[in-house]
Amino acid sequence: MADTTRSARPAWVDDDLFPFESRFVDVDGHTVHYVDEGSGPTLLFLHGNPTWSFLWRDVIRALCDDFRCVALDYPGFGLSAAKPGYRFLPEEHADVVTAFVDALGLEGITLVGQDWGGPIGLAAARRLPGGFERLVLVNAWAWPVNGDLYFEAFARLAGGAPIRFLARRFNLVVNAFIPMGHRMRKPTAAEMTQYRRALDTPERRQASAVFPGRITASRAFFTEVEASLADFAHVPTLIVWGNAQIGFRPRERERLEASFPEHETVLFERAGLYVESDAPEEFVAAMRDWTAAERD
Repeated sequence: MADTTRSARPAWVDDDLFPFESRFVDVDGHTVHYVDEGSGPTLLFLHGNPTWSFLWRDVIRALCDDFRCVALDYPGFGLSAAKPGYRFLPEEHADVVTAFVDALGLEGITLVGQDWGGPIGLAAARRLPGGFERLVLVNAWAWPVNGDLYFEAFARLAGGAPIRFLARRFNLVVNAFIPMGHRMRKPTAAEMTQYRRALDTPERRQASAVFPGRITASRAFFTEVEASLADFAHVPTLIVWGNAQIGFRPRERERLEASFPEHETVLFERAGLYVESDAPEEFVAAMRDWTAAERD
């Protein structure tokens, strides 16, 4: 097991909004921040872009009485620090998640992956056969999108040099994505501060600037993820879908449903990309209903 580090939680973290103990562990030279709350069946929460474990705060608070809730930050996001030379690629994040699960000795895991957390978590699960027993995929995908003009256009625009510059210089990804991803409520100023401070230098913002272009540039990674889907054909899967967002269309949800035959879908018509933060009570209810049905 990797050694825990003595890294400190920054003073800017709001203890009222994020009332969990911050833990740190060395994983392959990275200092990985995570929270580990409650006891019971393990839920492993994986975030997307440009969020961190803070995204799951309301869900963890509601579920930690009945589950062990583990949420980490990828290197470069949240309170985690990347080792020199890290490129913040999804395939690298999948390696870190794999090593993190091994370091903590997690077993019987339910993956809860939002956005990029879906394919990153599936890639880790493929490398840890038998370690993951259930899947919860939240506005996610699991295959290459090269050739799809919808995603090609986004990758070229959001992953191009001008937007990458604005992301690093002005924290554009946080300032644009977080408000856009909430449709049922408006993030508070205090919440926005938690996202901005987590990526508070141009160097830190490189992590969020890299992701958009990797939608097409990481084709080999997504090909690997897609090739592993047959391994999960009989894994109970909950698909949670916020429909009031432009990142993913109904066809992506339908393809997820076809890829995971043992699925149940919960559709939130008015929720945005960050369903777990936009409609946390409804998200928690969906999780509880599904896990209760799986136990029966």
